[in-house]
Amino acid sequence: MLLTGIHILLTYKCNLECDHCFLYSGPKAKGTFTIEQIQKLLEDAKKVGTVEWIFFEGGEPFLYYSLLLEGIQIAKKMGFQVGIVTNAYPLTTKEKAERWLNPLAELNIDSLSISDDTFHFGKKRNTPSKIALKTAEKLGIPTSTICIQKPFIEAKPGEGLDKGEPVIGGGAMFKGRAVETLTQELPQRRSETLIECPHEDLQSPSRVHIDSYGYVQICQGISIGNIWEKSLSELVADYEVNSHPICEPLNKNGPFQLASQYKINHESEYVDECHFCYLIRRDLLDRFPKHLAPKQVYGY
Repeated sequence: MLLTGIHILLTYKCNLECDHCFLYSGPKAKGTFTIEQIQKLLEDAKKVGTVEWIFFEGGEPFLYYSLLLEGIQIAKKMGFQVGIVTNAYPLTTKEKAERWLNPLAELNIDSLSISDDTFHFGKKRNTPSKIALKTAEKLGIPTSTICIQKPFIEAKPGEGLDKGEPVIGGGAMFKGRAVETLTQELPQRRSETLIECPHEDLQSPSRVHIDSYGYVQICQGISIGNIWEKSLSELVADYEVNSHPICEPLNKNGPFQLASQYKINHESEYVDECHFCYLIRRDLLDRFPKHLAPKQVYGY
């Protein structure tokens, strides 16, 4: 595993409870880092030797602003490039945006990704995200937007696609809360055709997500170990896809293989690979509690 990026899930708590959230984040969600945990994680990340980027995200990291700032300070002193992913909810005026973003500019953060879509702010025009984007650009902070739309059908079978499959647009991923809220009435594909993981490099992942419970997640809800039980550098060195009971079948032949290998009864059709994979994994939670974790990501 050549690990170059670590996404610290600073907290699962969020001021919002969006339909597309694959972490089941919301106001009642629990699981937030302490500064001591961040320090320990960053020290171990340095030992890995290949990590270049540290991202702070959630949930909503601005809910714990002082913790966020202190974590960034430590990461920058260690020589990491640092990014933040936020919905910028408190930046409701230009003055507030300057007050919140100035310290980030002074710390020379390398990336600020801001969610700017109807899932977060409806159809309002002057949203906190738009105010934050303008202010960040003024302060010289490298910025980008994350815009997820409600799923829609881009193309139907027979409309010029090589495999004749429906294509769902909008950017939502069908796992977590999105399975409950966004999959209805969407066209589906035969389960036996869903034979790959289209989003993650399970054999040699370059990034992981780590939460305050210690779970190192290759994909949200698929853990390769716990940093409070074994160091991150050891977990990275020891990872082998063919030794992982979930990643091995997924890497071999996608979610269809995962379901077949563990003899899970399933539907004949799903919206896509993520939809199929997530539901099969949820059925396997009790069989693989250390590898399918945390339960927060599965709505428990």
